Amino acid sequence: MGRKVILATCALNQWALDFDGNLRRILKSVEVARSRGARYRLGPELDVCGYGCADHFYESDTLLHCFQVLKELLESPVTQDIICDVGMPVMHHNVRYNCRVIFLNKKILLIRPKMLLANHGNNRELRWFSPWNKPRYVEEYFLPRMIQDVTRQETVPFGDGVLSTNDTCIGSEICAELWNPRSPHVDMGLDGVEIITNSSASYHELSKASRRVSLIRSATSKSGGIYMFANQRGCDGDRLYYDGCAMIAVNGDIVAQGAQFSLEDVEVLTASLDLEDVRSYRGEKCHPYLPEYRPCHRVKVDFSLSESQDVYFPSHEPIEWRFHLAEEEISLGPACWLWDYLRRSGQAGFLLPLSGGVDSSSTACIVYSMCHQICQAVKNGSAQVLEDVRHVVGNAAYTPKEPRELCGRLFTTCYMASENSSQDTCNRAKDLAAQIGSTHINLNIDMAVKAILGIFSLVTGKLPQFRANGGSTRENIALQNVQARVRMILAYLFAQLSLWAQGRPGGLLVLGSANVDESLTGYFTKYDCSSADINPIGGISKTDLKRFLQYCADKFKLSALHSILAAPPSAELEPLRHGHVSQTDESDMGMTYTELSLIGRLRKISKCGPYSMFCKLIHMWRETCSPSQVAVKVKHFFRMYSANRHKMTTVTPAYHAENYSPDDNRFDLRPFLYNTLWNRQFRCIDEQVTTLSTLRQEALFLAVRAQILRYLLPDGRRVKSLCEGHAGSSTMLVALRMQRAV
Repeated sequence: MGRKVILATCALNQWALDFDGNLRRILKSVEVARSRGARYRLGPELDVCGYGCADHFYESDTLLHCFQVLKELLESPVTQDIICDVGMPVMHHNVRYNCRVIFLNKKILLIRPKMLLANHGNNRELRWFSPWNKPRYVEEYFLPRMIQDVTRQETVPFGDGVLSTNDTCIGSEICAELWNPRSPHVDMGLDGVEIITNSSASYHELSKASRRVSLIRSATSKSGGIYMFANQRGCDGDRLYYDGCAMIAVNGDIVAQGAQFSLEDVEVLTASLDLEDVRSYRGEKCHPYLPEYRPCHRVKVDFSLSESQDVYFPSHEPIEWRFHLAEEEISLGPACWLWDYLRRSGQAGFLLPLSGGVDSSSTACIVYSMCHQICQAVKNGSAQVLEDVRHVVGNAAYTPKEPRELCGRLFTTCYMASENSSQDTCNRAKDLAAQIGSTHINLNIDMAVKAILGIFSLVTGKLPQFRANGGSTRENIALQNVQARVRMILAYLFAQLSLWAQGRPGGLLVLGSANVDESLTGYFTKYDCSSADINPIGGISKTDLKRFLQYCADKFKLSALHSILAAPPSAELEPLRHGHVSQTDESDMGMTYTELSLIGRLRKISKCGPYSMFCKLIHMWRETCSPSQVAVKVKHFFRMYSANRHKMTTVTPAYHAENYSPDDNRFDLRPFLYNTLWNRQFRCIDEQVTTLSTLRQEALFLAVRAQILRYLLPDGRRVKSLCEGHAGSSTMLVALRMQRAV
């Protein structure tokens, strides 16, 4: 009958500029797709060179190597008799475009440039590429000679076109075009395109998968059609983790779902779909294409996606998408990112300064989750993961049996005590290390701290004191910083030499554990033990981390986490009082982590400056804070934030997990030298506080007067006349509006 098609989409763990590795993974995905009977294979965005090449896109070498890889793909017997859709940069008329190159049997069918570029959040595509601004228009592209020698084509179509095969019509979207209010799939669907593909490099943020699924369901429910979504997966060289979620949808239903988090480099998703389902759906819902619109340029392809005798091919049925909880995503995403970083860095494991607090314990639990995923993948028969773990541990015969044992090989934790450390935190760190199986070191830094202070005293003749011992604020902070920075030096020393001391090869990557709230306020020492090689929790707030630890306590049966969650967060850099902690993070910062989490979201997601934030918070916190108290908190936050923003220029590269991240490298671009007085901004807040105070007093006066009159005249006639008498008064109207606030 020729109505059922088998289509393949995939999630590939590509690596920026790893042209040979990217080629192998593309060929493997095509091979798997062909083995399952697919006649169309879709890959992620820029899968030939990797999405994260950044300024390497400017280099002619990148274009050259992409065409070399394309030549090998065209020549490979693996790519014959299947339409292959790959992504690479292409320069046309001396302009660089982000393109899909679609080919079949050594012939390039179409080069489709991206029309709507991603230029927000972590994306900077307009820096490297130009959008194709000619909708439904196709030009000739002159192929490089190396490609002409293979294809025997001098020119190929370049532009916004679609493929018209013998049995259907296929159109392309690229990543951000799906998220745009003027998505190309709308016009393509109305013009009879039945299969729409989307090649993406969409990075992970907590709960972002649900938005993706919603968009794809919406794209096909409005006008019908088949939608194929391919995505990159893994760490391709920077702070982002691309989280897969390859999928295929038909008429608003998801019929095939790929994994969001996985250690596999290649995942291929196939589905058998009935084109008549699309035609029946559209026959009821869609109207003829409007004549004033220019139809899609169709590139005719003498090839069929279906077979003439396909009545016995089963069609895929709708499935219900299973979404991860936010706590699960924190457990899985950063763990996969750490594994990619470790195996590609050539190092032998991780070292973490484990303080026994929420933050460092969260990092430790993410490493433990990584070990769980490795063991599960090996148990499921993944030859690739087994090869990788053997390479990391330096033992070609090693096979991990269970997470604790693997954790002992890959993970070293170190508790660095000082005279200001409590026995409670020491015990909590020791207990957690024992439960996850890490190699644990317990050491004391007092000798190093005293040596540094001795040098200072020898030169200046003065010895600084803690505030608790009569010292000034400057002395107090300086003494805390010395301890923190000594810990960083020792962390790197042990990371470089601890395996050497054991007679084992390799070094360790130092892991950081500063959360997003501390980065936002600068509540950490510059170049302290938060300075590390990478930080898996640097984009996550303290409130989310606490929920994550509770999840880990239940999921992995880590009872040590209960006491960690119950303890008040403390840096433990000031002297103890009667053997117990006298310093707490929230006291030092002047606000709670819950308040900071909300302020961080308002600052970044809601784009609030000091005045706008104040205006929002007087309503959000009306049950607990007066306007003057809100003003104090907002001013305090912005003073801390602006005075410490310079620290973000050297902060450890952190996993991007949320859109409230303060990462200064690419996501949150701000000055790092501020006027910390915020004169005009704070003056506007003060004026509003004064106005609100006056209105509050007037509103209370009117409310009391109304109550008195109501008491005197129960029928309410005098009260009604009083309100009518003030109906024209702006003060009265504002007072009535303020009723909820007061």
